[in-house]
Amino acid sequence: MNMPAGQFKAKCLKVMDQVQRTHESVVITKFGRPVAKLVPIVEKSRELPFGFLRDSVIVRGDLVAPTGEKWHADA
Repeated sequence: MNMPAGQFKAKCLKVMDQVQRTHESVVITKFGRPVAKLVPIVEKSRELPFGFLRDSVIVRGDLVAPTGEKWHADA
């Protein structure tokens, strides 16, 4: 949405509430030219990253057992 600076000045608090509610940015213009952009802030999740992959991996068999495959480094 575009909005002239004079209109933005008159309705600043309402426009800020609208941006927060709709998550839609507003471009503020002066004499028809864009001069500023009001964008919503997206808050990051406050959860710690530890354990976010929990229960996403399935282990089948022994992970450290020899495979029996011969490698060039073994020679």
